[in-house]
Parts: sequence; C-alpha cells; structure tokens
Amino acid sequence: MKLSEQEQTQTNNPTQTPAEEKTQGFLPVLKNYRFLTLWSGQIFSQLADKVYLVLMISIIASHFQRPDQTISGWVSAIMIAFTIPAILFGSLAGVYVDRWSKKLVLVGTNLVRGLLVWSVPFLLYLTEDLTPWFNLPVGFWCLLMITFLVSTLTQFFAPAEQTAIPLLVKRNNLLPANSLYTTTMMASVIIGFAVGEPLLQLTETFAQWLGLTWEFSKEIVVGSGYAIAGLVLIPLNPKETVQTEKERPHVFQDIWDGIQYLRQNYRVRNAMIQLIILFCIFAALAVLAVRLAETLPNLESDQFGFILAVAGVGMAIGAAFLGNWGESLSRSQLGLWGSFGMGSALVGLAFFTANLGLAFALTILLGFFASLVGIPMQTTIQEETPESKRGKVFGLQNNAVNIALSLPLALASVAETVFGLEAVLLGLAASAIVGGLLTWCIAHTGENN
Repeated sequence: MKLSEQEQTQTNNPTQTPAEEKTQGFLPVLKNYRFLTLWSGQIFSQLADKVYLVLMISIIASHFQRPDQTISGWVSAIMIAFTIPAILFGSLAGVYVDRWSKKLVLVGTNLVRGLLVWSVPFLLYLTEDLTPWFNLPVGFWCLLMITFLVSTLTQFFAPAEQTAIPLLVKRNNLLPANSLYTTTMMASVIIGFAVGEPLLQLTETFAQWLGLTWEFSKEIVVGSGYAIAGLVLIPLNPKETVQTEKERPHVFQDIWDGIQYLRQNYRVRNAMIQLIILFCIFAALAVLAVRLAETLPNLESDQFGFILAVAGVGMAIGAAFLGNWGESLSRSQLGLWGSFGMGSALVGLAFFTANLGLAFALTILLGFFASLVGIPMQTTIQEETPESKRGKVFGLQNNAVNIALSLPLALASVAETVFGLEAVLLGLAASAIVGGLLTWCIAHTGENN
C-alpha cells in the first residue's frame, strides 16, 4: 500500500510523538540553546567569509595596484583562488566530515581561518623586499595562498554545519531551523558585502583615533570574526555517532556511495536538483543586478546592492511563512509553487524594468518564492539522509552547487550583452518553471513505482 508524504515522514521518524507534532514555528528552535549556539557561530563565520573578500580588495588597492592599473585583474585572481577549493574539495570534505567529530571540524576550521587572516600582515612584511615571482609580487602570492587555504577550510565547515542541524533539533522543527539558517546565509551575503568596506574603514579610523599606527587593524577584525565563531561553537554538543575505526577512509568509494544514494533516493536527488537550479538563477541575478539597476529609474549601476537586498527581504518573509506554517504543506508542492512563482516574477521583471516600485515588488516576490524552493528542499535532504551519509551527500551538494555557480557568473554578463536583459530574464524564468515541473513529475513517478 502506498503511503502519503506525511505518513512516510512519520514512518521514517517513529520517535516523533503527537505532542512534538503540535510544536511548530520558530519558538521551539529559538528555545533550543544547542541550535542557538550553532546559529551564532554561523552568523560570525559567514559574515567573516564575506568581509574577507572585501579585505583582500582593500589590501590589493593599498599594496599592489599601481595608479595606471585597474584592480579587476588582481581581484579576479583572488576570486579564482577562492573558488578552486570549492570545486576540488567539496565532495572530498564531505567524506571526512562523516568520519570526524562535527564539533571538532566546526571549531577547528574557524580558529585556523582566524589564524590565517592574522598572519597576513606578517607575511606581507616578510615578503616586502623580495623579487617578484612570475611578474607578481611575492606578497600577492601569499594572499593567493591564504585565500586558497581559507576557502579549503570553508569546504569542511559547510557540510559539518549542515549535518549538525538534524543532530541539534527534532525532526518536526527542521523546517523552521532551516528557515533561520537560509535567511542568515542570504543576509550575510547582503550585509557582509554592504557593510564590509565601511566596517573596515571604521576600524582603521578608530585605530588612528586611539593613536595606534597599526597597518593591520583590518586583519585583526576579520580574523576575530572567525575566531569568535570558533569560540562560540566550543560549548556545542551534538549527539553524533563518530566513526572510530582506524581504517583510512576509501575516499573515492565513499564519494561513489554518496552518488549511489542520490540515484536511489529520488526525493533527495530532486531536492538537490532544485537547489542547484535555484543557486544558478540567483548567481545569474547577482551579475544581472548591475545592468538591471542601470535600467531602473532613480538607480545607478553601483547601487545594484539595493536589488539584492530587496530579494533578501522577500526571502526573509518566505522564511517566516515557512517557519510558522510550512510544516503542514507538501515539500514537492512547495517546490512546484516556488518554481512557478519565481518564473512569474522573472517574467514580470523582464517587462517592467522602467518602473522602480513594480520592479522592487516583483523582486520581493522572487525572493519569497525562492525561499519556498530552497528551504523545503534543504530540509528534505536533511530529513531523508541517514546520519552516516550526510557528510557525503552535503559534500556532493556543495560541490555541485559551486560548479553550477561558476557557469552563470561567467556567462550571464556575456548573454546579456548578446541577447539583452529581457531575453536573459525570460530564459531564467523558463529554467525555473521547467526545473520545477521536471522534479515534480519525477517525484510523483517515483511515488507510483
């Protein structure tokens, strides 16, 4: 006999009591001090991640860029160094996260990233008079190395953080917990990039006001963000099963096991596909926002952050909706509604780029419907994946998302130049709708088999 989605959820979680089923919304999650500990660490760590890139741009401008040069080439090299570990080590990190203590990974990766950032001024001082290597200052090579290492550690932190959430909250509270997690992740992107430069400038001004002649006050602040995250996470005590066998992990076999699991579990596979499509769309939108801001009245191209911020507001509204009422709705239905809603909002944006108020309203709707896709799909992966495989699965997810992100970032501006902004927005709308329909059809085909 075929079980409904709600019955399958209850069967997979036999310890869930009727009293627990009634406990929904944000209150149980906000009263869970263990989740609050993880959430606090996430806030400091993700903000430090975003401000770190702003710090690198500031260092390049003050130490390496010549007056007759543009900064874009230097920044591109830093971005490549930051992206390569995500592609190389995403799946590999997940294998080890399954075998290591989540607390050790969460605390250790943050503390080491803090130490790496604090080492930047010392390395720049040591390499100041060294002969350039391959026509680049040795100090800049040090920045590339530090960036590569910081990003590599992030590849371990991300799956450890995602796999820790189901260990800290009850199954029926996963949706509101992921609503807070996703909202914080999106807010860190907006806030981190928006306040990064003013924060670092304020730090330098404050140091000068104190009479300090330090040239490394900015590095202290960013490194402290990572360090605080690590210290905040020390009391964390996830109830986890750590693999204690002395046998070395069979890395490629473990990655293959994760791929096989995705092939066998259509709900997890479909959720991951929808997440990849979602991140592709928002990566393209981040690039197109510059052009969109240029076409909207009363906005300039360098004010594109307002558009991203408005989308973030929509996601926050969607997260609040899901946290309070989403548990009573079908995950696949939410994904379908979200995909169609995103597609409709993108179509509206394509045709109403001359109306600022309407464009902002449509962008809020875009963020709202995006949350109806992202949050339930992330929750589905956590609910359906057994603890022993979560690291592998989230490692594969992070790897796939990072690889998928690189294509829209590279192609969106080129496509806009060739085909025009409206055509690209309509293409993104079609991708959202087709992706939602495809995964919904596959999900219902799987339920009937």
